[in-house]
Amino acid sequence: MADIAKLKVLLASPHPKAGAWAVDDVAAAAQGNVVDMEEDINSLSGNQLFTATNTAEFLGLIDTKQLLWVSWCNSDRDPHNAANVSFVDFIFGDNSATKTALALLRKRDVSLFQLEGQGDVVATHITHARAYHA
Repeated sequence: MADIAKLKVLLASPHPKAGAWAVDDVAAAAQGNVVDMEEDINSLSGNQLFTATNTAEFLGLIDTKQLLWVSWCNSDRDPHNAANVSFVDFIFGDNSATKTALALLRKRDVSLFQLEGQGDVVATHITHARAYHA
């Protein structure tokens, strides 16, 4: 459910892509629900980390690095943390397929409403937000 007070503030601000919000409530809801933005992912599970590992690269590692990688993948990691990025570089090298795959997992596609914590917004939410008086 959308937070009507926060939604009112959002609708009073310029739309970051279109500049202006649609006047029609149905169109404004559709405009804000379009998945055309990115959000940082703050944590990747160990399973996500290991699944993103390039098999050929992993099998080409020396035993010590394989053990380090498997151990490191046993817990969740922040993909933006500089130490974590350096560790991936240490294990696989700077231009590895594994590093590229992990970089793709650092963000996810979202709508403006999702990015702002509003979830999926419907026209009724827009109507209530535009009429809301604190």
